Amino acid sequence: MIEIKEVTKDFEGTEIIHNITFSVQKGSIYGLLGSNGAGKTTLLKTIAGVLKPASGEILLQDEPIYENIETKETLFFIPDQPFFFAHYTLLQMARFYQNTYSRWDEEQYTSLSSQFGIDPHKKLHKFSKGVQRQAAFILALATQPDVLILDEPMDGLDPVVRKKVKSVLISEVANRDMTILISSHNLREVEDICDHIGILHHGRFLLEKELDDLKSGIHKVQLAFKGDIPEQLFTKLEILHRENRGSVSLCIVRGDEEQVREIIKPYHPVIFDLLPLTLEEIFVYEMEDVGYAIQNIMDQ
Repeated sequence: MIEIKEVTKDFEGTEIIHNITFSVQKGSIYGLLGSNGAGKTTLLKTIAGVLKPASGEILLQDEPIYENIETKETLFFIPDQPFFFAHYTLLQMARFYQNTYSRWDEEQYTSLSSQFGIDPHKKLHKFSKGVQRQAAFILALATQPDVLILDEPMDGLDPVVRKKVKSVLISEVANRDMTILISSHNLREVEDICDHIGILHHGRFLLEKELDDLKSGIHKVQLAFKGDIPEQLFTKLEILHRENRGSVSLCIVRGDEEQVREIIKPYHPVIFDLLPLTLEEIFVYEMEDVGYAIQNIMDQ
């Protein structure tokens, strides 16, 4: 569906994205994560065709996106700060997009406007950031995009509206095979809806996997032994983080669950808990592994 091949982007000689390659399959929801300044927004703008890559190529259905009007008509990008014309109402913006996008769906626009309860005759700049973001969702989905690119889409939305937005997005993916590429700092929101994850750091991918595979390959392990802690055990595990609390060792371990169990069992721990991690915890420890300073969350 979307192919990103060896894409690099720089500004005034400073490289922001370095040799990024990945793909997003049709009908999937891809979560792009990363530290502040990792290059997420630059990468999204480049994929959306707002920015031209310095090298590499980005294809949508085997067609280039940058300066390709026909391809861009099937794609909609909602930036971190949604854009509206000065002093325009939701209805006026709808008429603009109706004249711009040939696949505009008036029934979808009317349905979503009613669902979100935004006054279509009130100027958008008078609304809060959260309501403006809802207006952007309404307009974007009414264009019937094949690809929806979202930069921090839940920012400014209250819990009720966030749930409504996620429901609408999942429905569009299920009913139309729409593809979504989403960047967010709210990892719990991403975890709820994404099926694929990429973690970006300093313009490069740390990892890029299906969410289920990612979560099955990293674990929180709690161990306690009679007598001394067998240090040789820990040399056999791929440990991202470890700390001891008295006789109890807490570890974050990479690897297949069954393999981890097989390594630990011969040491006969009196306490052995192997627990799944949330996406937020995985992100923290992966970033910590590359030296990014993050407050320890082992207590959570």
